[in-house]
Amino acid sequence: MDNICHTLVGAALGEAGLKHRTVLGAATLMIGANFPDIDIIAVPLGHGLEFRRGWTHGIPALIVLPFLLTGLMLAWDLLVRRRRKPVASAARPGQLLLLATISILTHPVLDWLNVYGMRWLMPFDGRWFYGDALFIVDPWIWGSLAVGIVWTRRLLRSARDPAKVRAAHRPARWALAGVATYILAMLAASVSGRRLVQRELAADGRANANLMVAPVPVNPFRRMVVFDDGSEYRFGELSWLPLPRFGIDERVVQKGAAAPSIAAARATPEGRAFLNWARFPFFVVERDAQSSLVRIGDARYTVDAEESWAATAVRIPNITNDR
Repeated sequence: MDNICHTLVGAALGEAGLKHRTVLGAATLMIGANFPDIDIIAVPLGHGLEFRRGWTHGIPALIVLPFLLTGLMLAWDLLVRRRRKPVASAARPGQLLLLATISILTHPVLDWLNVYGMRWLMPFDGRWFYGDALFIVDPWIWGSLAVGIVWTRRLLRSARDPAKVRAAHRPARWALAGVATYILAMLAASVSGRRLVQRELAADGRANANLMVAPVPVNPFRRMVVFDDGSEYRFGELSWLPLPRFGIDERVVQKGAAAPSIAAARATPEGRAFLNWARFPFFVVERDAQSSLVRIGDARYTVDAEESWAATAVRIPNITNDR
């Protein structure tokens, strides 16, 4: 998911009451909800899409990162916060570790829910896992969490006794419960939608097709479908209302995977890295007198390998009989 969503989840957990467990509780929850994305620092170092959602998102990292974040928060507390306010109470390490663990775990779970996917087993296994349940930017989640956070904060400002303070946390808790229910419903729709599309394709003679039934922006009752149809990818739409209905549209993307220049591009470091990430790869070859430019795209995001962030290009020498 996007980092606004992750931050809102951390903030909502805090407003639900967890931030009161220790000083720096709210900051720990919001930072922790984004912490696995520290892998973004690899991009300026020359790594691309293939590096994301791997080392810092896998199960081993989820064991290490809470301790790292706890250490950073304790260092801030000792070297900055309590130097500014020497009489301030110290942060509680055990509680910081608990909050760091909870918030960090929310991150890969949410990331797994979209079509970009997650590599839970890194660094031991680079397989991608896809929930295909939520679009990467979901305004329904944003809105629900934001309302719960703002409502709780307004109630807390006017709360004067313990009973009212406890009651003030309810809107944030309701928001979290509502978002959890929404996510479960979207997961169920993803599973049901995949089964429905598989049945429709099998009835059309396309059994066992590699496919994706993906969420779309804003509308939770519609899905975009991409499936492997031999030498090409086809696209369709699944609509849940008023009745479940799947239809294949006219869009076609040729895989273009047979030419020798494509095999050479696959073998390059850039090609291998991109193909490790790509889910529905396709190839377009542009030739001149001396070399070939092989563009590689991913049909889950684009049908144009030249005009997309979800594409790369590899230049190789021309190969005799390449076609």
